[in-house]
Amino acid sequence: MASNGCVKCMSRIPYATLIATIMCCVGVAVFCGTMYKGVTLTLHMSETFFYHKYFWLGDLQLLFVILGSFMGALGLFLLLVGFLATGSTREKVYKGWKSRLGGRISCIILMVVTYFLNLAWLVILACLIVMTIVFTLFYVSCNKRIKTCIHLEMFDFLYSNTTKVEHMKLCEVGQIKQFCRDYVEPAEVMYVLATVACILVVISLVHYLMCLAANYTHIKEHHKYLDFQEIQFLQEAEFGTLPKERF
Repeated sequence: MASNGCVKCMSRIPYATLIATIMCCVGVAVFCGTMYKGVTLTLHMSETFFYHKYFWLGDLQLLFVILGSFMGALGLFLLLVGFLATGSTREKVYKGWKSRLGGRISCIILMVVTYFLNLAWLVILACLIVMTIVFTLFYVSCNKRIKTCIHLEMFDFLYSNTTKVEHMKLCEVGQIKQFCRDYVEPAEVMYVLATVACILVVISLVHYLMCLAANYTHIKEHHKYLDFQEIQFLQEAEFGTLPKERF
């Protein structure tokens, strides 16, 4: 009896949605943490070496906190929908046509939201790839010094229009150490990890879309399954009432 109860309990777990939720939560957590640190380093570096203050970068840090909270709440809600549409729980929740209609509408809305979120994360991924390439070029510049100086003329778009060319290079040992070891190297690691985490989130959102499509089909076709069970039960009851001498 205990084993049967355990089997029934395990059959109610939406494993596909659970895997997607774990991937999403891990990806968002790593993304928010690494991007918060990466943006902080980028902000300090731009103020120190490029003589710019990007105030909107500070707002990004608050945006990461909001994004992490929203994605976490969405992941838990999608997991709840998965539980409601799995196993014997579905049979209890979606008995009537109204409940089935509500379940199908909720799946459609969530699929639309998840689809547009996936597009947004793809845009974020593209931006992260650009940032990773830029900091990789910074790292290459640190390793390929010309006469002990780091030339940043190729990044003149990061400077203000009034900055002279001779100010676009770093020659002092203290400046080079601060630029390379304190800013470029740790920031590059942060952006690489954030890119990997973003890819994980995109994969989890695609996984969510597949799960929602499957849940929509399960809810839609659930009444047919119930009708089939009822017919099967009536047939078994009918055969059970027949006299055994006939067989």
